[in-house]
Amino acid sequence: MPPFTIRVFGDPVLRTPAAEVTDFDGALQRLASDMLETMYDAPGVGLAAPQIGIQKRLFVYDIGEGPGAVVNPTIHEATGEWTYEEGCLSVPGLYWPIERPARVHLTGYDLEGNEIEIEATELMARMLQHEVDHLDGTLLLSRLTPELRKEAMRELRERETRGVAPPRG
Repeated sequence: MPPFTIRVFGDPVLRTPAAEVTDFDGALQRLASDMLETMYDAPGVGLAAPQIGIQKRLFVYDIGEGPGAVVNPTIHEATGEWTYEEGCLSVPGLYWPIERPARVHLTGYDLEGNEIEIEATELMARMLQHEVDHLDGTLLLSRLTPELRKEAMRELRERETRGVAPPRG
């Protein structure tokens, strides 16, 4: 059983911007480790602290190149464009074509408080942007075209009406 339950669409914590992390200690490292376990169990490629109900600017990730964590991230540059089917652990089982910048430059801190910089393209860039959105209180539903957002909201309402638990992953 994973350490945390992932919060899903409708939970107000997902719409609330997260607070800056100020303490780089063992508790932060344990939190990141537990978040990775939760993310792998889901399964996903990224997980932001607000998705487990913790309002801290922290996310973990693994797009297949090994796990990582970023604290207090900021995207400084985003260029190009790339449309790709994107999903979210907080809106499980649904995917949409979403256009995002193809390249980003992100800065932040590692779990020990050391400054880091990440230059990323395509999938890594998309994941970074998606997780920073979570830290800002933005769900991918707000990135949809008006038509797709209307469809997505209809599907989410139908699931709720049917009492159907959303599929995992």
